[in-house]
Amino acid sequence: MSSSPCIAYCTCPDTDCAQRIAATLVNQGLAACVSLLPGALSCYRWEGQVCQDAEVLLMIKTTQARLRELEARILEEHPYEVPEFIVVPVIAGSERYLEWIDTCTASS
Repeated sequence: MSSSPCIAYCTCPDTDCAQRIAATLVNQGLAACVSLLPGALSCYRWEGQVCQDAEVLLMIKTTQARLRELEARILEEHPYEVPEFIVVPVIAGSERYLEWIDTCTASS
């Protein structure tokens, strides 16, 4: 593998937004796969208030080599003023699956 695999997390306000962002990321080769997990209930502090909202969680399978471009695209496409963008490394996984992620996200 040429780049370390990782998973980025991002929440979206609704399914339409989540599907649009997911398709953009996969179409542009910034992610190999984006899993949309509806039904997330987020409790957070925003502008001094405690808020609670239903959201759709994106689980974005990518590589560290694509993170800057991935974050830039999410910031560009996302309706939130401060969208969630948290990345965790993948420490192990199926070799074939990890190779697939690397192939799908290889820069052209």
